[in-house]
Amino acid sequence: MANVSVALEPVRPEIPDKLYFRIGEVSRLAGVKPHVLRFWETEFPALSPKKSGSGHRLYRRKDVEVVLEIRKLLYEDRFTIEGARRAIEVWEANQRRYPPPPPRQGDLFSNPMAALEEIRRELTELVDLLK
Repeated sequence: MANVSVALEPVRPEIPDKLYFRIGEVSRLAGVKPHVLRFWETEFPALSPKKSGSGHRLYRRKDVEVVLEIRKLLYEDRFTIEGARRAIEVWEANQRRYPPPPPRQGDLFSNPMAALEEIRRELTELVDLLK
């Protein structure tokens, strides 16, 4: 038998390219129940989903990234809630300090029809969420 000493890193789920996510979608992505997400909202100030007119939670991509980081800290790294809260504060400060570079203007309009389709898809998604 071969002795494999390579540690397998848990794979972080791919976050779909959407503007907003409902609590069920975020729950499935993170692999936790919705009530856990609602609890984390009370414990982690960095996690603050907006509410639609009908009261549904709408998570932005940033919120989903925070959820995945909280899950990693609590379930994989075995942090306490307090330790994870502090780690998230540091993580969030680093995100603000070193944001990803903005896309170049040429990248934005390299395919104008694709850009228009993306805008249409996002607007349709917003209308559906507001219904």
